[in-house]
Amino acid sequence: MLARLLASLVNNLHVVEKLAESRPIRRAAQITAYAITKAQIAGRDASDRALRSQTLRQVRDEASRVPGDLGEISGRLKRVRDTFVNEVKSGWKDGSRQVKK
Repeated sequence: MLARLLASLVNNLHVVEKLAESRPIRRAAQITAYAITKAQIAGRDASDRALRSQTLRQVRDEASRVPGDLGEISGRLKRVRDTFVNEVKSGWKDGSRQVKK
């Protein structure tokens, strides 16, 4: 019964227009648009950092080479791990500097 009442209210154009003109609904729409915009910007920044990432380049390079033996694979994985750890540390420092600002 409640679902039917809500459906009839949502399908009523006059009610929808009145709600759209109300201050709380307009403010909720503004906040939603702001959050979506901020998320898009953060996503673009993260993808740019990932594309510039030394680790990503190194993984691509290492994957393109054919390994000779197990020791060579181990050395490659160690280099990739070290690069990744260094990038995480530098990212952590950059993030803490931005929080302090």
